[in-house]
Amino acid sequence: MDELLKVLKEVYPDVDFASEDNLIDDGIIDSVGMVKIISVIEDRFDISVTMEYIQPSYFQSAETMWEMIEELM
Repeated sequence: MDELLKVLKEVYPDVDFASEDNLIDDGIIDSVGMVKIISVIEDRFDISVTMEYIQPSYFQSAETMWEMIEELM
């Protein structure tokens, strides 16, 4: 999880991913941001984010992203 927070901070330095839990619903991250995050996650964690995971619910918070990563590893 710490590695994910570090990666997310590199992409969005102004967002507090440790405390935000409505990134999509609050408009902090949009669909373009999701694509950017997916690319970084795939590179850093050597996984492939499949279509079933490309849904806003998996990108609401760092925790939901981490759960997705763990499922894909």
